[in-house]
Amino acid sequence: MPTLPNSQIVKNIVSRTPGLEHHYVPDYASLSAVIKTLKNAGYKIVLTQGVYDLFHVGHKRYLEEAKGSGDILIVGVDTDELTRKRKGPKRPFDTFNDRVEILSSLTAVDIVTPRHENDHMYKLIKLVRPDVLVMSQTTVDFTDRDKKNLLQYCGDIKVLPAQAGTTTTAKLRQLMMDGVEQLGMKINLVINEFLGGKNNENSSSVHSSRPQGAPRVLSKDTARRSLRSR
Repeated sequence: MPTLPNSQIVKNIVSRTPGLEHHYVPDYASLSAVIKTLKNAGYKIVLTQGVYDLFHVGHKRYLEEAKGSGDILIVGVDTDELTRKRKGPKRPFDTFNDRVEILSSLTAVDIVTPRHENDHMYKLIKLVRPDVLVMSQTTVDFTDRDKKNLLQYCGDIKVLPAQAGTTTTAKLRQLMMDGVEQLGMKINLVINEFLGGKNNENSSSVHSSRPQGAPRVLSKDTARRSLRSR
């Protein structure tokens, strides 16, 4: 992706020029220069951070609510490595590139930038020094003590409640439960087919215990009746 001059980046951001290349700023040096220009021009900067995996309506509403706190919304997105560190080895479901592209296409989002695995959790906040730092109520990374410490780098901290009745974790849990349920049904089907086959074999062996071609053996009563009738 070609690197644009900082002045052009600012122009594209403010004019809402569509396209990933106009809103994704991976380099922190460029990001710092862009933020300085925007602040000098009087724009109120809002920062929020997260994974944004399996993007859903709660994410959309959260970002729109965050944007309402200022003029320019910057979203720090956890890289795949950081996501695995925070969420576990099976996350993220969507790659970093996919998540960044989705976020960059939203009208509420002005700048998207990465958060890296080895960065201090305050690093991006210290760099941006936002007028408003927006957090989700569901985020457990930042304690009350962290929030007090962060006020020295932010004008204000705003905590938003969950914006929908679902979360990425809940969606993943449901997908796994559905998968387990389907697997259980298939296992039961195989077991029933196996047992059904065994029952048929046992039934056949009961009714056909005489080897093929062997003479029929008459019961004692049958033999007597046969002799009397002669």
